[in-house]
Amino acid sequence: MILRMAFRNIFRQKRRSLLTVLSMFGGMVMAVVFIGWADGSYNNIIDNFTRYNFGHIQIHNGDYLDRPSLYKTIDNREAIEDLLRKNPHIDSWTSRLYSVALVSVRDKSSGVRVIGIDPAEENQTTAFDKKIIGGQGFSDAHAYEAIIGKGLAKILGAGVEDRIVIVSQAADGSIANDRYTIVGIIDTGSPVADRSTCYLPLETAQELLVLEGKIHEVAITVDNLHHVTSVTSLLKDSLADTDLTVASWQEFARSFYIAMKADMEGMWISLFIIVLIVSVGVFNTVLMSVLERVREYGVLKAVGTKPDQIVKLVLAEVNIMAVFSIVLGTIVGYVFNYLLSTHGLILEQGFSYGGMVFKVMKAEINARSFYIPALTVLFSSFIIGLFPAVKAAHTDPAKSMRFH
Repeated sequence: MILRMAFRNIFRQKRRSLLTVLSMFGGMVMAVVFIGWADGSYNNIIDNFTRYNFGHIQIHNGDYLDRPSLYKTIDNREAIEDLLRKNPHIDSWTSRLYSVALVSVRDKSSGVRVIGIDPAEENQTTAFDKKIIGGQGFSDAHAYEAIIGKGLAKILGAGVEDRIVIVSQAADGSIANDRYTIVGIIDTGSPVADRSTCYLPLETAQELLVLEGKIHEVAITVDNLHHVTSVTSLLKDSLADTDLTVASWQEFARSFYIAMKADMEGMWISLFIIVLIVSVGVFNTVLMSVLERVREYGVLKAVGTKPDQIVKLVLAEVNIMAVFSIVLGTIVGYVFNYLLSTHGLILEQGFSYGGMVFKVMKAEINARSFYIPALTVLFSSFIIGLFPAVKAAHTDPAKSMRFH
């Protein structure tokens, strides 16, 4: 009976009900689009930054991440690659070797980080070849060639075809030194890395450092950022009996993770402000509805309607309108998110984050962009309907029936 009366009251005052529904509908759509666009934008930044720099997941020997050492190597590269091939969520991976060295071009020298990379794997995993702004990539995996950052090229006054001498310490205790031809200049997007990094083909770096067949790191990318946690857990379980450790991007890119987390917390503050504005609007509409119907509530009480029944009636009206708003808001919000996820929002001026430039921001269609706004609208409509409902329930029948 209360539901029937609630529906009758809603459709009896169509204009007032429409204003209330539109207020909640607008908040629902704004929240759906806001969360979907924010999630898509953040995930796009995280995915691109990690995918084209570090990888989503990394494998090392022991505590190499905390205390790097030339001797903490991965010796069973083939076994790891066999394991990675079995996981359908892993897109690609690349093996790397690290060391520090002194490099010289003619009369200029600088301390650098030498990184040995597998050219084919690195190109597939991090699009290494697309970052080269001068010259070309390595001709093969055992070429006596080097690629240096654009900042380091400026420091050394070096260019393509110049000869660079690298001096370091080999794993057997000897002095590692050799001469290589600079074949490319790279721009990674990180000024610090570009001033201090020299790349060699993996086999060439292994020969230089006397680490034949050994590597320090396996960087892995997955097909979807949401699969990082599950793939990381699976790899940890598979490698539990070894000395190898598996870390996700949240661990080895800790500063980036903290920065993104802080930005996402700011998003929730903005969402709270949106919900608060919508709630105030709905509260005002519902309160005016109650004040306009004082005589009606007085008549109900005069004929024996209990206060709790009036409370239920008012809350039922508000919640029915909230459900209508949620259904309509979900449909319209889905359309907006679909368009934003497909075409994205093109920025006139791109912005840089972590050394990468982003010009197109896309939304993401996910469950939480719908259920969080839906639950928020339901909860807020219930809470803001309580005060008017209680006020209506405590109406004095004698005074209310004289109200015009």
